[in-house]
Amino acid sequence: MKTLLILNPISGRGYAEKAAPKIEACLRASNVDFELVRTEYPWHAAELAEQAARNGYDLVAVASGDGTANEALNGLMRARAAGFNHTAFSLLPVGTGNDFAYGMGMRGDVETCCKALTEGQRFKMDVGLVKGGDYPEGRYFGNGVGVGFDAAVGFEAVKIRWTRGLLAYLIAALRTVFIYYQAPTVRVTYDHQELTQASLMVSVMNGQRMGGGFFMAPRGKPGDGQFDLCIASSPGKLRIFQLITFFMKGTQATQPEITTAQARHVTVTALKGTLPAHCDGETLCYAGQELSMEIIPQALDFITIAQP
Repeated sequence: MKTLLILNPISGRGYAEKAAPKIEACLRASNVDFELVRTEYPWHAAELAEQAARNGYDLVAVASGDGTANEALNGLMRARAAGFNHTAFSLLPVGTGNDFAYGMGMRGDVETCCKALTEGQRFKMDVGLVKGGDYPEGRYFGNGVGVGFDAAVGFEAVKIRWTRGLLAYLIAALRTVFIYYQAPTVRVTYDHQELTQASLMVSVMNGQRMGGGFFMAPRGKPGDGQFDLCIASSPGKLRIFQLITFFMKGTQATQPEITTAQARHVTVTALKGTLPAHCDGETLCYAGQELSMEIIPQALDFITIAQP
């Protein structure tokens, strides 16, 4: 199996580069026919992935965090649109949050994830397409789109350089409670339903979690052809602190401020205020007005440890 391994050396505050020798050793031990290329600039991973698909590679594996994984996904989807749809996708989680990989079933240490590239399972993953904000033509995503509070937390987490993972996002969440502006009034249209309210957060998930450990969709399955929605109304600051603990356990659906649903098409419109938003941890906009999302069922083959 001819494999292109894309590695972002700065992912995980530099952890990805430190892990590179171990990754290479593991792949050689598994007799993987691979080429390792390091990213050098924004969207380089998208270029590399698209070219790999056009050049007949069997697999594109990405050793990084969610952002570089998202870029590679976009490259593969561009190749798919051009008729090059035979290349599988996989992730080696060596980034900060690793939520994308988690939702795809790639959970474990470097050695375990490397072995999965040859010994793991293959399934058809759904891919989301979001339009709006800074991407009116659209951007693909694999894990989810966050609108509101969780996007603001992500923007704040980037500023924290001395730690990574869940701790960084927890610190950012605590900060954001005190700096986040008043929740916008939004209209959320999903399939044939509509909800209008002041919303602290709207999460449109293909995977299960965001922020390194906040389970926005604990039952999310990235191959079921549907998004899982988690919509929070606008609680007070103290109540936000309380709700964070439920999100860490994935039990927030039991709380009165939370609405959950499944849908294939979702539109979020700001009726009052604006929408900060991200997809797979990458900025969609800081002050958008409308975002629309649709799911593309079974778009890519994904190789994983265990099908989620």
